[in-house]
Amino acid sequence: MTKEPPSKTHLHRQKILIILLMLISGSLFYLLLVRLGLMMPVGQITQVLCFQDCQPEPQLHTPLAKDELLNYDQPLEQLVTTANNNKKISLLIEKSRHRLTLYYDLKPLKSYPVVFGTNPVGDKQAEGDSKTPEGILQIKDLYPHPQWSKFLWLDYPNPRSWRKYFQAKASGKLPWHIPIGGEVGIHGVPVGRDNMISDRYNWTLGCPSLKNKDVDELYQWVQKGTVVEILP
Repeated sequence: MTKEPPSKTHLHRQKILIILLMLISGSLFYLLLVRLGLMMPVGQITQVLCFQDCQPEPQLHTPLAKDELLNYDQPLEQLVTTANNNKKISLLIEKSRHRLTLYYDLKPLKSYPVVFGTNPVGDKQAEGDSKTPEGILQIKDLYPHPQWSKFLWLDYPNPRSWRKYFQAKASGKLPWHIPIGGEVGIHGVPVGRDNMISDRYNWTLGCPSLKNKDVDELYQWVQKGTVVEILP
């Protein structure tokens, strides 16, 4: 007795089932890569896929001409002379000068001393390099921190971060198995350790760190979406 060949309908269903299984397994694998920090979220793909002829990142702030801290001994509430509009506030961090300056409508108002990761020179490329990221970021959340007073969570990695990350891998500067990292934010110091900021002791894993009284003051003025520009 001969076995009948499968019908066209049956073969068609088998092909559809195979395609569905491939799509599901591919999606699960992609989600795993995202979770491991090896691939960007789906929503950022179109922004990241610009490896050549990309527009250069603009510099938003004009740094202060001198190295000194601006109005550091004055409360910030005395320096904002116009009606408070938190959307006009932005931050500039200059790593080489250990200075964070708050700008209102792109005009500098007050500076604070700041320190960085234990490997402070150069842009952050990946998890574990102890570098502080450079470029234009935003505050994506802010909340009290049990150890370091407050935490102003930055949106690293953003699409520009992912682009630089893949460029470093493509050029051989970074192994392919190293994740991009995250959890970077502006925070304070352990209680009683403000001297680490005064001494310019770069102690973090990559986060900018302020004295607790300074991060407490900033916390009252910034919000989700506040722009933070970090220069070398």
